[in-house]
Amino acid sequence: MMVGSGDIADGVVLRLLADGDAGALASAYTENRKHLEPWEPVRTESFFTEQGQAERVAGLLGQLAEGALVPWVMEAAGGRIVGTITLSGITRGPFCSAYLGYWVGADQQNRGLGSSAVRQVCEAARDTVGLHRIEASTLVDNAASQRVLGKCGFEPIGLAPDYLHINGAWRDCRLFQRILHDGDPAVF
Repeated sequence: MMVGSGDIADGVVLRLLADGDAGALASAYTENRKHLEPWEPVRTESFFTEQGQAERVAGLLGQLAEGALVPWVMEAAGGRIVGTITLSGITRGPFCSAYLGYWVGADQQNRGLGSSAVRQVCEAARDTVGLHRIEASTLVDNAASQRVLGKCGFEPIGLAPDYLHINGAWRDCRLFQRILHDGDPAVF
């Protein structure tokens, strides 16, 4: 699957995840561990190591090759990863949809990176991946992500009690969707 890359803000580039990203990802996750903790599942210690990220990257790239997900990184100067964004659970046929997940580093907040990356991924999802719809969820108190989704054309579609196991407990989430086009789904 060929999905392009491009500048998203102030020299930060959105590009597909690559084999050699394990070290930079381990650094990014370690640097942002406390920042991300309230919004993510509990992570094992190995998750924060280069070896743990190498295994994770291999799995993600395998799913990319199968057409099941598309993983991107937000890369600043010098190869520093400052965020990630992923379309996962790609489903074809009459559903023709995927789930969106992303994070932006603590020192990169309020620069428009999240909004710009989400917009670019929505374009790629429509024009390259061929999706009709993207769904996203946020914890009910994650106002920042809800603002990003709203700016990018996502509409709220409901509340899901005990939807995700985040930071050690089942959490309620607000669900959002963005309809990308109204054409017929591609025939595979």
